[in-house]
This record gives sequence, C-alpha cells and structure tokens, in this order.
Amino acid sequence: MNSRELIESGTLELFVFGKLTEEENKNVIDMAKEHPEVQEEIIAIENAVINLSQSVAPHLSATNYEKIRQRILARKDVITMNRKSSWTSYIGWAAAAVFVIGFGLQYMKLNESQTAIDKLSNEKSSMQKSIVDLEFEKQEAETVLAVVRDNNNVQVALGGQTVAPTAYAKAYYNKETKEVYIDASGLPAPPEGKVYQVWGLKLEPLTPQSIGLLENFTANNTKLFKVDKAEDAEAFGITLEPAGGSESPTLEQLYTLGKV
Repeated sequence: MNSRELIESGTLELFVFGKLTEEENKNVIDMAKEHPEVQEEIIAIENAVINLSQSVAPHLSATNYEKIRQRILARKDVITMNRKSSWTSYIGWAAAAVFVIGFGLQYMKLNESQTAIDKLSNEKSSMQKSIVDLEFEKQEAETVLAVVRDNNNVQVALGGQTVAPTAYAKAYYNKETKEVYIDASGLPAPPEGKVYQVWGLKLEPLTPQSIGLLENFTANNTKLFKVDKAEDAEAFGITLEPAGGSESPTLEQLYTLGKV
C-alpha cells in the first residue's frame, strides 16, 4: 500500500483513535517516518480531534487545557486531517446514502410493476372467465335451437294444474329415439328441499314412469332439461317431490300435465 492509498483508506483515523493492532500501529509509524505526507495527515487528524473535543467538552481551565494540549502535540508520530481526507469520508457516506435511496426507489418501482402485473393477470383471468361463460351460453342456446328445430320432435304442451294454475311447461318428444327434453321455463323455482320430477304416462290403465329430475333448477339458465328416454309415452306430467325424487307421483303436487 503506498502513502496515498494509506491516507484514503481510513486507517490513519483508526490509528489516531487507537483502534489498530500493535503490528498495524508499527506499520503506520514506519510509513509516517518514510513519507512526510502521511505524518502531516496524522497531525491533521489529531488537530481535528482536538478542535472537535474543544467544541463539545465541558469547560476546562486554561492551565489544564494547555497541559493536555501540549502533551498531545508533543507526540512526534502523529499529525492533521486536511480537508481533502475529510471529504473522502463524507463522499463515502454520501455514496452509501445514494445507494440506499437508489435501492429504495428500485424496490418501489419493482413493487409498482408487480402490482401492475397482478392487476393485468386478474383482468386476464376475469376476461377468460367471461369468454368461457359466453361459450357455455352459446352452446346452451345452440342446444335449445337444435331441440326446437328438430322436425322429429313432437312438442307437447303441459298446462298448469290445480296446485299451480299459472304454471306451464313443454315436452319435446322424439318418438323414434324416445328422447325427451323438458322446457321448464314456465315453472316457479322449487322450494328448498324439493325437486321437480318428470313422469312419462300410459293412460289406460294409468301407469306413471319416472324419467328424471329437474335438478339444479336455478343454475340452469335456459331451463331446458334432458331427461331419460320414455317408451311409448302417451302423456307427460311434472310433480313437485322431496329432494331425491319419489317412486310414485304425488298427485296433490301435480304442477303440469299434457297429452302427446
């Protein structure tokens, strides 16, 4: 290490404050003997310490102060901290402060960027969900149109009965495939714990056959339900039954009925 590097390293300040090891102290003293600028820097540091101490220390009598001052200045291996060396320390602290502030700004920008990314991600997820919902609605609409437009389907009007005179429904019955679709848009939402049950009927003698439940009634936007096949049905009826359905129709809860 040359004299300039030693002066700018901060080692001389530690030397003045007695924070170096014996070996390090010896190295500094040797450098001060060989290089006058090192000796001058040490004296400058000590003078700065003395001046600082004088400004903050309790009042001392002139006699005591002069004794202490003379003892400090009597040392031959020590000297001053010039303004250039002092600025080195200040520049170091300033650089550290700039680094901390810069790091903080970068961290804030990173957080802002992450927030923006999260917002865009949420908006993308919401948009994707909307697209999926629209696709489902499109498929449901296409299913309804296909059933209604199928010339092989017989449309059977199911009129309201005593328990619900204003209720109505439609059955789309394919006599060849025996498939049945129920349009339940004219039925009120079933009470909690209840479910609509569809029956295929033979009239003579009256023989009901359960062909399915209209489950998830509220969630079905189109209110079009595909139920089980009906073999040679002559009429269709819909009753309100306990959740899970019944083995035979509850006639007191017959909502709609219609003949094929």
